Amino acid sequence: MSSLQNTDLSRLVLEPIGIVRSSLVTKVEAARQPRAAQGAPARIELLPGRNFEHALDDLARWKWIWVIFWFHHNPGWRPKVLPPRSTTGRKGVFATRSPYRPNPIGLSVVRLDKADGLNLHVLDSDMLDGTPVLDIKPYIAYTDSHPDAGNGWLDDAEPVSGSAQPADPVTAYAVTFEPVATEQGQWIEARTGLALEERIRSTLTLGPEPHPYRRIRRLDDGMQLAVKEWRIRFSVEGREVRVIAIASGFRASQLASDENDAGLRVHREFRERWGG
Repeated sequence: MSSLQNTDLSRLVLEPIGIVRSSLVTKVEAARQPRAAQGAPARIELLPGRNFEHALDDLARWKWIWVIFWFHHNPGWRPKVLPPRSTTGRKGVFATRSPYRPNPIGLSVVRLDKADGLNLHVLDSDMLDGTPVLDIKPYIAYTDSHPDAGNGWLDDAEPVSGSAQPADPVTAYAVTFEPVATEQGQWIEARTGLALEERIRSTLTLGPEPHPYRRIRRLDDGMQLAVKEWRIRFSVEGREVRVIAIASGFRASQLASDENDAGLRVHREFRERWGG
């Protein structure tokens, strides 16, 4: 009889050891991988009264740590998913990092900035605010890094002629902004705090193909990306993406209402300035 037959697998009990505090609230705000987060800060608050102060001894000597967590915004799972990096259709979920898993367990390697009591300050975080943390382990370079691991289905992407193969097997698209789009993005960030230009770049460098998860769609006269309530028009030529303009995602009838919402006021002011 196998060891699995002797083991009760009907129920496994996990208890969070802490929670993530981050400015990232929704899934579309988070980077697709920690490496793409580029310095995004977060704080892991460990629970008091459980001797975690002692469990953290010597952790500060490590530069990087593994954080094992629960995808708390993903109650269901899908056997096939469409990853943002896929250029050849859907993939089996076990061949991806998708959060739509039978057990929604996530794994991120993040930079440890400092430990302060029961608080771990980390950088390059792709975890959302409120994420339950299940475990923490040190990232050990000599055993965790495998340069010959390969790229799996990421190698399906067509290489760019005449260019050296980069560390990332999917060559990034070059994203440029028309002057009006730059001005609009800066205006929106100044009034809402939304780093819209950064969000546009991080999404479209992965590719401009229509994709429901990344909220990219094809229109009759071009392409559109949605970021929160904003709609970004862009065009594509080869591997260059040109961001043409930004527009409000609210209908004129919605903005004409008497509702005195701060978000609606920004969109009304935007339309008064740029029309659309």
